[in-house]
This record gives sequence, structure tokens and C-alpha cells, in this order.
Amino acid sequence: MRKPLVAALFALVMTGAGAAPAVAASAPESAPTHVSAKAVPADTEAAAPTLQAVSLAGTVALSNCSGSVVRFPNSADTDPALVLSNGHCLETGFPDPGEVIVGQASSRTFSLLNSAGTKVATLRASKVAYSTMTDTDITIYQLTSTYATIKNSYGISALTVQNTHPAAGTAITVASGYWKRLYSCSIDGFVYRLKEGDWTWKDSVRYTSACNTIGGTSGSPVVDQATGKVVAVNNTGNEDGERCTVNNPCEVDASGNVTVRQGINYAEETYQIPACFTTGNKLDLTLSGCVLPKP
Repeated sequence: MRKPLVAALFALVMTGAGAAPAVAASAPESAPTHVSAKAVPADTEAAAPTLQAVSLAGTVALSNCSGSVVRFPNSADTDPALVLSNGHCLETGFPDPGEVIVGQASSRTFSLLNSAGTKVATLRASKVAYSTMTDTDITIYQLTSTYATIKNSYGISALTVQNTHPAAGTAITVASGYWKRLYSCSIDGFVYRLKEGDWTWKDSVRYTSACNTIGGTSGSPVVDQATGKVVAVNNTGNEDGERCTVNNPCEVDASGNVTVRQGINYAEETYQIPACFTTGNKLDLTLSGCVLPKP
């Protein structure tokens, strides 16, 4: 899972080695959780490229992954803030295929970053609003703070999740709070089914090769450089050229043909999420237009 911390976490859990989802021995806080938490190269802390529309403001660092404080088009400043990361970054372990977690207690903490990547606050979850690795790879935490509190106290605004499907060719930035690093590339296209180990994701985003994301970047927001809105969440990549194994996702088309692209990384779209939240940032999977998997 992202380049995938998921994979990294899996490796860590199964072997004790630091590799799943971006978990590296020299990681900033603890090992990253990228589906593919492969060891982080020594140069991973190189200065991030300068981008006009995208910075690290609003991103967060988890103990083993990345994430971001997000809001939806209809969210209010007085609503409890939300943090978006990967399903494989969930602190209680990877959700099983077909499993959907809703309203799970959590007091997980997040390091909130400003545009320069400096930690300005520690935010805390009140619960896991939603988490799954079925069809997509997302965890959404509800925080104890509101958007207004975060803005007034730390000067940081939440990133807005776009509620329409992204387009191929869009210039994007993957903003990793864990590594305090930005990766810039474009959306190369979309994958009918992306299969990694026991998990399958639908309509995934494929990056062009310039986004060489690593373990620990799992859960990073994928931001449209033109609008500054979140269009996907970074989650995996094929590290070794293997076929459909953990840390080596494969692409499956509508006819069942399998393609392996070693070194290419992926993300899961987020445009479907806003339709599943109502007034007060409350999750309601029965809402018309909500297509997220249900428990």
C-alpha cells in the first residue's frame, strides 16, 4: 500500500523489519505506514520542490504515515475537523477485505504542520469516523478541535476535498506530512481495478513516474496544483515488479488483463467522500449519492 505504507506496515507486522508503509528506522517520529513501507533512502529528506499552489500547510504527520486536515464543500467552521489518511494507516491494523469500520474509539494524535513543514500543534482524534481498504483505502478521523479553533489558534486552514472526479493530465502534488516533502507530477490515468495482496481498489489514480513516493508517504493528500483541492489520497506503488503481491500492486482492466508497472505509484480518489457526510460533518452512509462501502 502506499508505496504504500500498507505494504510497509504489513512487512513490519509480519517480520519485525521496518518496512511496511514507509516505515524507516530513521523516520521522523516512528516508522511510516505506507502500504509499501519500504526502507527510506538516505536522501528522502531532501528539500521539497517549490510549488505555487501547494505547500505542507494543513498536512499532518502520524506515527507511521502522512495525512491532512480536510473539510468538504459544505463543512462549517464550527464543525469538528477531520483528518484523512489511508485505511492501511489505521492504528488498530489493516481492515480486512470487505471490512468497514465506523465510529471506532480513538485518541490518536497528529502533528499539524505549517507551510514550511514546521510542527505548530498536536491534534487529537475523538474517533475513527470511517475506515476501509475495500474499493478504496481511506481512514477519516474526527478530531476534538473544530476548524475555527485550528485556524484561530495556529493559522492553519483545512484542505478542501474536491467533490468531482479528477481528470487525466492534471498537475498534482503529493504532500507528505511524515517526510515534510512534496512530490510533483501529473495524473497519468485511471486504473479499473488495482489489486495488492488480498485487497482490491476501484478506479485508482496512476501517477506519472516523477512522483516517486516512498514508505511513510501513505495517506498523503494528492492536491490539484491549480485549485489547491484534494483529489486523492496517496496509497501504494509497485516496488519490485512482482504481480499483485503486497507492495507490488498490479493493474487489472475490465477484461481481466493484468499489467505490472514497476516503480509506478498510485492513489485512491476522494471525490466520493463528501456525499457521505451531512450537517456537522456527520457520517451518513445512507445519504443519496453516497457510494462508499457500508459495514
